[in-house]
Amino acid sequence: MSAVKIENISKSFDTVLALAQVSFDVLKGELFGLIGPDGAGKTTMFKILTTLLMPDQGKAYVEGFHTVKDYKKIRRIIGYMPGKFSLYQDLTVEENLNFFATIFNTSIKENYHLIADIYGQLEPFKKRRAGNLSGGMKQKLALSCALIHEPKVLFLDEPTTGVDAVSRAEFWEMLGRLKAKGITIVVSTPYMDEASLCERIALIQTGKILSIDTPEHITNAYHKPLYAVRSDDFFRLMKELRGQHFAERVEPFGEYLHLTTKDQITEHEIHQYIQSQGHSTIELSAIEATIEDVFLDLMQAN
Repeated sequence: MSAVKIENISKSFDTVLALAQVSFDVLKGELFGLIGPDGAGKTTMFKILTTLLMPDQGKAYVEGFHTVKDYKKIRRIIGYMPGKFSLYQDLTVEENLNFFATIFNTSIKENYHLIADIYGQLEPFKKRRAGNLSGGMKQKLALSCALIHEPKVLFLDEPTTGVDAVSRAEFWEMLGRLKAKGITIVVSTPYMDEASLCERIALIQTGKILSIDTPEHITNAYHKPLYAVRSDDFFRLMKELRGQHFAERVEPFGEYLHLTTKDQITEHEIHQYIQSQGHSTIELSAIEATIEDVFLDLMQAN
């Protein structure tokens, strides 16, 4: 059964089309990821699902409630963590959490079991003003406030943007524990490496869904020849490969270039070409596609 159901949602802002006929379901208890770069439409989708925006077309439901007709009911059963830290900076950690608990007619004590492993890291700083917390600690406080009323569905809009790698890893570990408690989690992120941490994902770009499936199925469906390559002159190599008839796409991925080929060309022939251009210290190997490789390919196709 679906916890979230979206049917042909479209939304525009003046002449800018933010969402175009978007449809997908999120199952109860699922950890679902909406993956795409800035400007893809993720935040607009979240604002519609959390009843902060009305769609121009289409319908959306959260736990069976219509996001426009039943917005008051939805607001009582969801938790929402917006991309930008939006708690009260002048209030302490404890005061912020008490405030949000009071809004939902509950208390920290009553629902402490929901936030124990998260808030436990914050308790030594409970008298500190929220504005003076580190990025990782602000993230934990915002998540605690979103959970304090025991929501059925948790919406997290780019929760790991702007925090360090350790805090990002800790945050995803916390999401795994929350999912084990039966909470449906819908999370958006521009970080392609976080896609593999979700059970299913929707790849979104310029308001359009490019693909929806498990991360494994999405990458396994990529059948084009793909190579990781580098040499002593990285940028010259990238320019030269992009000018070759056999190269469909050449993109930098860290220390390597990812080369997708479109003609019948062997790995040996590619190596020979690179060598003929005067490169040395050449590394070339066939690789499996990542989510980012697939995303770039789908963008090009659309």
